[in-house]
Amino acid sequence: MAKDVGEKLKRKQYEKELDKLQVELCHLQDWVKTTGERIIIVFEGRDAAGKGGLIKAMTARVSPRVFRVVALPAPTDRQKTQMYMQRYMEHFPAAGEIVIFDRSWYNRAGVEHVMGFCTSEQHQRFLDLCPITEKYIVDGGIRLLKIWLEVGQKEQERRFMARIEDPIRQWKLSPMDTESFKRWYEFSKARDMMLERTDTDDAPWYIVRTDNKRRGRLNAIAHILAQIPYKKIDKAKVKLPSRSDKRQYDDQAPLEGRRFVAEQY
Repeated sequence: MAKDVGEKLKRKQYEKELDKLQVELCHLQDWVKTTGERIIIVFEGRDAAGKGGLIKAMTARVSPRVFRVVALPAPTDRQKTQMYMQRYMEHFPAAGEIVIFDRSWYNRAGVEHVMGFCTSEQHQRFLDLCPITEKYIVDGGIRLLKIWLEVGQKEQERRFMARIEDPIRQWKLSPMDTESFKRWYEFSKARDMMLERTDTDDAPWYIVRTDNKRRGRLNAIAHILAQIPYKKIDKAKVKLPSRSDKRQYDDQAPLEGRRFVAEQY
C-alpha cells in the first residue's frame, strides 16, 4: 500500500534514500563527462516550493564543473534590449555539462506576467514561441527536463512564517515573496496557462508535490535519473603512488612562527 504523501519521512530513512540517489547522480556525472552529453534541468514553482533545498540535495556530492547551477538576477538595462532568451542561452551546457536553472526563461510566464514586468503582448509572444524554441533546443541534441514544484497554500504560509521568525532564514523572504503570497490565484492562473501552452511532447512538464520536502526531493531526483539513459562507467581503481624521497625536505619547520588560525573548536 502506498504511503500517505503527508506522512513525515524520518531523517534517517530520508538520508539513506538520498545517499543512494546521490551515488546514482555521481554515476550520471561520469556518464555525461564520458559521452559529452548536454543536459538542462529547469526547476520552477511558487516561492517557498523547495527549489533551493532540492538543488542543494542534487549537487551536494557532485562536481560544480559538471553540475552548474544558474540563478540569474533581474536583467540589466542592456539585457532588457536583447532577445528575451539571449541571456539564458549564454549559460547553456557544453559537452559534458548539466546546467540546472533555478528559475529560468519561464519567469516571463510567471512572475513577470503576474507582477506586470512585461506587457500582455510580450507574455503571449513568449507562450507562442517557447514551444518552438524548446523544440530547437531538443533537436540540437540537448536533453531538456522541466520540473514544476507544487506546494499548497497552507504549507507555503507555514514556510513563509518560519522565515519571518527565524533570523537565519529571513534573507530568503523578499518583498517579491510577500507580494506573490498575496497574488496566489493570479499565479495559479499563470501556472495553468503556462502548462497548457508549453507542456509538449518535445519538452514535457512534470509536476512534483513538495508539501513534504523530503519526499518531494527524493521523488524529483528519482524522476530525473529515470529520464536519462545513463550507465555506470567502469573506471580503473586509483592507486596512490609512493611519495618522492629524492629530495628530503622538512615541510613543517618553515611553518614555525607563521600565523595559524586559533583552534577554537
